Amino acid sequence: MPLNLLDPSLAVNGGTPVRTKPWLDNFTTGDEELRALKSVLDSGYLSKFEGSYTPDPPFSFHGGPFVQRFEAAWREYYGCRHAVSVNSATSGLYAALGALNVGFGDEVIVSPSTMSACAVGPLIYGAIPVFADIERETGALDPASIERNITPRTKAILVVHQYGIPADMDPIMELARQHDLKVIEDCAQSHAAKYKGRYVGTIGDIGVFSLNVNKSIQSGEGGVCITDDDDLSYRLELIRNHAEAVVGPAGYENIVNMIGFNYRLTELQAAVALEQLNKLDRINEVRMGYVDYLNEKLAEFDFLDLMPGREDSVSTFYTYPFRFNPEVAGVDYDAFHEALNAEGMYFLKGYRPLYMQPIYQTRTAFKKGYPWAAPENRDSNSVSYAPGTCPVAEEMEKRVLVKEYVRLPNTMEDMDDIVAAFEKIAGCAS
Repeated sequence: MPLNLLDPSLAVNGGTPVRTKPWLDNFTTGDEELRALKSVLDSGYLSKFEGSYTPDPPFSFHGGPFVQRFEAAWREYYGCRHAVSVNSATSGLYAALGALNVGFGDEVIVSPSTMSACAVGPLIYGAIPVFADIERETGALDPASIERNITPRTKAILVVHQYGIPADMDPIMELARQHDLKVIEDCAQSHAAKYKGRYVGTIGDIGVFSLNVNKSIQSGEGGVCITDDDDLSYRLELIRNHAEAVVGPAGYENIVNMIGFNYRLTELQAAVALEQLNKLDRINEVRMGYVDYLNEKLAEFDFLDLMPGREDSVSTFYTYPFRFNPEVAGVDYDAFHEALNAEGMYFLKGYRPLYMQPIYQTRTAFKKGYPWAAPENRDSNSVSYAPGTCPVAEEMEKRVLVKEYVRLPNTMEDMDDIVAAFEKIAGCAS
């Protein structure tokens, strides 16, 4: 039976909503962070970075004691050789692309259904973003679509583990090996997620994590890049910290893309991030418990296609996604979304494909149409940003709904409100 969204009991029609109290934001800090911040303040140094070649304290090219302590803890947790903190995952993505020598004449395969920085990053260095399509079941890049988009100009693949669900890394890495491509893993939404027993971020050449205020763990703003490659780690550090002023005194000769920035993390942020890392496993345990509960309860609704993650992997669910099936529900996506949120749910809509943004439709990032207009990129003029470029991504824009508050400090009672909203709407059948 189709849903009846005209039923007067529904809040969208003036009925009493399931929930009127606010959802709690991502409050993950407590006394531990207060003590850590006090330690920094007591030291008197809120940052100890030096934007020149100064490898030794008291001020250092590598940052202060809290930054270095945090990076060491991150290395230990993920079992990687190097962790380079940055002031955001966006900065981390830009630094990663620079470290991998991406530039004019190159193409980088990216997802159309994610945060905008993933596609803008290549443009910063003069490369062209190429959008591959996504999987319906996970929102991650589809390896088959990646393969169709590889050209002689392809330099790298930027993989996003969307929603905290790992991408299918085995075939992606096999494509990278076959075509001599670099792989960046965007792990902003997937702290401690695992693909076939391996932490995401440790599989490609560089993994990038976010410490933004909304992420699983956070320091307000911040990020971390990880790698097992010694030279890539040093290049990440150089780009983070005024590379152009450092490479000469340091005697570093591979200066391509060594225009540096200030992507540095403060001692205050590092101190908070270290305490947050100590809480990660517990935070994920609660999140995943909430997701399991919702999946069990919502499985009865035939107008929902749940997205539980890969069977051979561990998904940590930064957000809770599902696909709405309008053909089964008998109502359209926008009407269902409006009715659901009127019940106090605050679900977000799916991503609009990035290539529909004006920057790609007009191919205008910098003056004179650069980097698309650059002579080195003339062979990339056939890269498509037209409607239909990624049909699954375009379909998912009008099917996926995402709930952000499936996390602490919200409780299981709050999850029951989500279930009650679906039950109420499902009970209004024509």
